[in-house]
Amino acid sequence: MRRGIRSLTGAGTVLALAATLTAGALNGGVTTVASQAREYLVFYADGAHDRAIDAIDASGGTALSTETRLGYVVASGPGSRFVENLAGSDAVVGVSSDRRIGSATAIPGTGAPAALGQSGTPGIRKTGIGAPEPLAERQWDMKMIGATADGSHATAPGSKKVLVGVIDTGIDGRHPDIAPNFSYALSRNFVTDRPKDPNGKLLDGPCEFKDCKDPVDWDDDGHGTHVASTIASPVNGRGVAGVAPGVTLVNLRAGQDSGMFFLKPSIEALTYAADAGIDVVNMSFYVDPWLFNCKANPADSKAEQLEQRGIITGMQRALDYARKRGVTLISAIGNGSTDLGRPKTDESSPDYPKESERTRKIDNSCLNIPAESEGVISVSAVGPTGRKAYYSDYGIEQTDLSAPGGDEFDGGPSYDTTRGILAAAPENALRAKGRISADGTPKDTSIIRECRDNVCAYYQYLVGTSMAAPHATGVAAILISRFGKPDKSGLTMPPGDVQRLLYATATSKACPSPRKYVYKIDLVADEVHKCEGSKARNGFYGHGIVNAAKAASVTP
Repeated sequence: MRRGIRSLTGAGTVLALAATLTAGALNGGVTTVASQAREYLVFYADGAHDRAIDAIDASGGTALSTETRLGYVVASGPGSRFVENLAGSDAVVGVSSDRRIGSATAIPGTGAPAALGQSGTPGIRKTGIGAPEPLAERQWDMKMIGATADGSHATAPGSKKVLVGVIDTGIDGRHPDIAPNFSYALSRNFVTDRPKDPNGKLLDGPCEFKDCKDPVDWDDDGHGTHVASTIASPVNGRGVAGVAPGVTLVNLRAGQDSGMFFLKPSIEALTYAADAGIDVVNMSFYVDPWLFNCKANPADSKAEQLEQRGIITGMQRALDYARKRGVTLISAIGNGSTDLGRPKTDESSPDYPKESERTRKIDNSCLNIPAESEGVISVSAVGPTGRKAYYSDYGIEQTDLSAPGGDEFDGGPSYDTTRGILAAAPENALRAKGRISADGTPKDTSIIRECRDNVCAYYQYLVGTSMAAPHATGVAAILISRFGKPDKSGLTMPPGDVQRLLYATATSKACPSPRKYVYKIDLVADEVHKCEGSKARNGFYGHGIVNAAKAASVTP
């Protein structure tokens, strides 16, 4: 039983998730909204649609449309006064503006500059026709979980009939090590790029495509492409192979170019996943503008409390809709080095627009979303030796599984970028970030260029729980490939059964001894994380480290 979640969807209640679809502002940490009309998502409970409409009308707003699948009304209203009036209705349990609700939980590798004693040209490797995956020796993560040529790839690479949705910043569907498994037809982009934030500060930057709408096979950030590659880069004699190299990748883009996730695209992605027959989704983001969402924190204003209640309940509705329709939900647990069962301080919320953060005290009733939402499998990260990564969040009630996410300091006190996770990277994103030179040469050892037949592809090392979650998603895809039943979209398998087998096939790992583990990192003060629980289930590793080889051979 996951902690802190109570149903807010009982009869007679309405969740007014005020998802502002236009610009807002934050002054002194208190939400303020311009007086002009703006759009909101007003969620209602079973049978409460008419009362929701009445509340909207009485508050000076106008109902524009109704989304019956998730139970909300799109309404316009005159700013903050409209929200406050809705909050005063006994039909309303939450009001939340549509600011940023997601951050990509990956930490980019920087690598050592080539000038620092590196021999030869950094990051370039040429292979011939018919060569095996040339970068496989760098994939310590796949060796750890048995997703190798002589492991699960040989017996259970996954079926094309299994659809894996990546809710992220996009997927570079043209990348040579992704394209064979990418479904352009099923992929969707639910976001429109926003060049600047409400305060005029740079957000996504200039739009590259008409109407600021990127194609479904495009990724300006690189985060989503890395995640997708870890799940299902094919075995094609090029670069790397993913955990389940035979399954189909579907881009469900909900993240901006900047790595931010707004509410409406996120719930639309989950709803589409359910209706399109997606089997499992990977969610490597966490909910903002509040790192921790508290329903009744005295440190927050009434409007802020209602906003956080709205995020908790609104996301839960979308997740429930997807899970009830056969979508297995997998999430990164987060990179805050925090025991989620004992959070004490939140210093980074609200974090959109910029410079809105303040320090507030929090407790165990405050939730990290979607990692702590009901029905979601949350994954912590481990490094090359199998220890919990220094950055990974943890908690006896929160950690369900663990998987390789990388840890540059695991195996020695000095930084080593190759202790991260290597996966595909979009060339356009690397160029935009100045990570490669004009002639395509990588500028540091965290970027690898692999060329064959005059075609070059790029890969990068990243660390984070974002990198751990797709390993679990890949193993889930193997299980669905083996035990799923035919349906109109390909194969389907109840999420509860997938979860049970994920736990059963994981490699149990006990807490360290002593349980208070001290992380010693160059130039950083020692940090202590305490592991609670048994070998069968504990706060560092959950039910254990995911195991593709066992998933490939287990009997149900």
